[in-house]
Amino acid sequence: MSKKLGILGGMGPLATVDLFKKVVMMTNATCDQEHIHQIIDNNSQIPDRTLHILGQGEDPTPHLVESAKRLESMGAEFIIMPCNTAHYFYDRIVGNIRIPFLNMVESTAQFILDELGDGSKVGLLATDGTCQSGVYDKCFASSGVNLLKPDKSSQRLVMDFIYGIKEGKDISARMIYNAMEGLKEQGVEVFILGCTELSYAMDEYGLEGNFVDPLSIVAKKAVEFAFENKSS
Repeated sequence: MSKKLGILGGMGPLATVDLFKKVVMMTNATCDQEHIHQIIDNNSQIPDRTLHILGQGEDPTPHLVESAKRLESMGAEFIIMPCNTAHYFYDRIVGNIRIPFLNMVESTAQFILDELGDGSKVGLLATDGTCQSGVYDKCFASSGVNLLKPDKSSQRLVMDFIYGIKEGKDISARMIYNAMEGLKEQGVEVFILGCTELSYAMDEYGLEGNFVDPLSIVAKKAVEFAFENKSS
């Protein structure tokens, strides 16, 4: 029997579906009953995280806390959240719940440190909110990893791609490849897909490159945590 997993979702819905699927696919199960009980709150009404971080929108904290507490009340024994930008509010959420909350950003940073080590150059492809909030910068602050971000014009391409997915527009993966060029010229060889829409796009749009996918990392960590110290 595994621990019950709560997914604090809706940011966006496609990323939430993708995370649910990744957890299922990564679970070593031979029948329905061996899979992890997942409780999903696909709360698509949570205000835009980036807009608030940039000082232009409603604070999503009360909505995030409400969702986390709802998952807890429904029996979730731990939580994960498929939104990099929303991890800016992580400490505020944790302070209002009693169950563990696996941090996707910290897990991704630790993966990079373990795999690449100090001195590596890593590019961050993410929303303006994630880039400006410094959630990834904070994780790498005491390491020798050089975290680089796109210039203004390239970042616009990243944002247009991310919000194009959210809006259901017909967009091209070429936007992301173009956004990566400037960072490659600076010596970046590994890129963090620092928005869960980009994690979704890796499969849906067939993105090719040396990517680190936070959604896959937290899904793997969730599966390991779910079965840790639980009896069969």
